[in-house]
Amino acid sequence: MSEAFRTCIVEDNKEAGEKLCSFLAEYGEKRNYTFNINVYPDALDFLEEFRGNYDFIFMDIELPAVNGIEAVRRIREKDKRVIVIFVTNMAQYAVKGYEVDALDFIVKPVQFSAFCMKLDRAVERFKAAKDKEIWIADGSRKRRLRTSEIKYVEVTHHSVIYHTADGDYKSYDQLKNVCRILEGLPFALCNRCFLVNLHYVTAIEEFSVTVAGENLQISRNKKKEFLNRLNEYLGGK
Repeated sequence: MSEAFRTCIVEDNKEAGEKLCSFLAEYGEKRNYTFNINVYPDALDFLEEFRGNYDFIFMDIELPAVNGIEAVRRIREKDKRVIVIFVTNMAQYAVKGYEVDALDFIVKPVQFSAFCMKLDRAVERFKAAKDKEIWIADGSRKRRLRTSEIKYVEVTHHSVIYHTADGDYKSYDQLKNVCRILEGLPFALCNRCFLVNLHYVTAIEEFSVTVAGENLQISRNKKKEFLNRLNEYLGGK
């Protein structure tokens, strides 16, 4: 399953917005990523609906009513984490983007090669902020895992199974130790047997959560805490 990124494009030129969408789709196909995209034609609508629930924002600078620089300045009050790339034909103003901690800028008309180079950097930054390496005892040997690749952790009897994008790995450990190792990262218990990577959550039912295409049960006593953690994650807190 490909890794998914929550992505927003704020662009008042319909053709330019569609071009960015097609570039994201092409880039995702080449790199095995999925981009869940929302497009806004102006910054006011974007600001009104913004809840800190994006990984990447592509922001035009020349926008009606509120320009892109000011829009990002406002969202930084809520979300200092989201990665912003300005897309503009006003290169002389793009340097102001660094005042609001933008990662980079792309000059219009956007070329795919330049787009890929910028987005490679953005993905690298995102993974570095979300990721760390851990070592587990996998049978008679030690194995190194990246936390961003762990979809969820399953506890069964005296074993811990790490379900990852690259396969399942079993280790003899306790849940409390796993929780301690992953503390500070976007993981939450949906019941006493499953520790979920919130990045892979795609749907919530009343007492079940879909994680990378698999349905896991949410226990009654963990539901409130789990949903709070998920909302915090989606809100970029």
